[in-house]
Amino acid sequence: MAEEAAVRAQAETVRRLKQDKADPDEIAKEVTKLLEMKAQLGADEGKQKFVLKTPKGTRDFGPREMAIRERAFKAIISCFKRHGAEVIDTPVFELKETLTGKYGEDSKLIYDLKDQGGELLSLRYDLTVPFARYLAMNKITNIKRYHIAKVYRRDNPAMTRGRYREFYQCDFDIAGQFDPMIPDAECLKIVHEILSDLQLGDFVIKVNDRRILDGMFAVCGVPDNKFRTICSSVDKLDKMPWEEVRSEMVGEKGLSPEAADRIGEYVQLHGGLDLIERLLQDPKLSQNKLAKEGLGDMKLLFEYLTLFGITGKISFDLSLARGLDYYTGVIFEAVLLQQENEHVEEPVSVGSVAGGGRYDGLVGMFDPKGRKVPCVGVSIGIERIFSILEQRLEASEEKVRTTDTQVLVASAQKKLLEERLKLISELWDAGIKAEMLYKKNPKLLNQLQYCEDTGIPLVAIVGEQELKDGVVKLRIVATREEVNVRRESLVEEIRIRTSQC
Repeated sequence: MAEEAAVRAQAETVRRLKQDKADPDEIAKEVTKLLEMKAQLGADEGKQKFVLKTPKGTRDFGPREMAIRERAFKAIISCFKRHGAEVIDTPVFELKETLTGKYGEDSKLIYDLKDQGGELLSLRYDLTVPFARYLAMNKITNIKRYHIAKVYRRDNPAMTRGRYREFYQCDFDIAGQFDPMIPDAECLKIVHEILSDLQLGDFVIKVNDRRILDGMFAVCGVPDNKFRTICSSVDKLDKMPWEEVRSEMVGEKGLSPEAADRIGEYVQLHGGLDLIERLLQDPKLSQNKLAKEGLGDMKLLFEYLTLFGITGKISFDLSLARGLDYYTGVIFEAVLLQQENEHVEEPVSVGSVAGGGRYDGLVGMFDPKGRKVPCVGVSIGIERIFSILEQRLEASEEKVRTTDTQVLVASAQKKLLEERLKLISELWDAGIKAEMLYKKNPKLLNQLQYCEDTGIPLVAIVGEQELKDGVVKLRIVATREEVNVRRESLVEEIRIRTSQC
């Protein structure tokens, strides 16, 4: 009896967690525990026992979530196309050797697949390395492309913050030999346009340059072989205070305390053109060739961003490192800001929603002759953006339409199924998005209620009198106004009225 009581108590725990919309991983853990307890009791003997859940770090998207997601995709694709990008696609998995050694310390997060027919394969980690492989393989030296597809990371994700093991990336890249900083400035303009269009709230786009970072590490006394690992520590400054980052550099990565302190003087600086000018005069940095090149390009970049009118949202930030190995020049990251309350002067970061940079050497790593194709690109963090849009709609309780249906074909009397089928066929053939209820004799009230529930704006009603008169009664759901429309004019009338919705 005690065991049965324990099972009941566990079942109640699961029910409560689901009701409270707890973390899916926690619910799954408790469901697994419940099933184990039931198995011990011998319940459901002989039946296959399995947990109905999505794999860790993944989720299903219902019609409402997909409608919100499609809005965001539409805004992003519209921006990419406005800037003249073509679209490509690549396989979801690549040869393992294609991905190996391109992501620095994050390489451990690559999903490896079992040997299939003599090929060692891995699921793609991002869309940038496959793009570089595509350019080298097809000998393409000049392209402006976008690519929206799923990528995979063997991470322990915080799903409540829009982090998953399977997620979409929305990438825009410009490949080719061009004058300095013109394509880079356009990438930043694109990020600015998309975040403004989606109305996610206040944001800042942080920019830096890997050459400035490498030059800074050199003048601070970081050994060459520690550049990348120290870079990955600096990259954590948006999540950890400087004291913890310093401790990691010295305690875990063996950097001298003096070098760490010198780095600390630089990485806590952020500003605009004034800071760039100041660093160009810095006695140490100005003597380093790499840093001087990077600062010169950064100055040029800010001049172009001033012409685009977006410098108010751009911050030159020396703590920005982006841990990926393939960046060679400008790097950037867009962060959403949130004012916690009126008394807080400094806005706080609520997470990165876009990132990118210049990677001039990546294509050459794949080219048999080592031919370089300079590239710069940006990736929009659609999952984080989607989480924010979803939370906002939940809070506002706004009704989200999950279909694009323009009109419901309805009947006012019985025995008019054939007439409804004829009319809806005419509408479909004319490209009108139309629905009808799958009943022979539905009640008019039920048909009108369906439109209210789903947000369909118009009802085309056929009745015996309308058929005699050669008209269709068109009802505007929002106002309940009804007008008789000649059958031959119905398509045009629906187009006019739905274009005003």
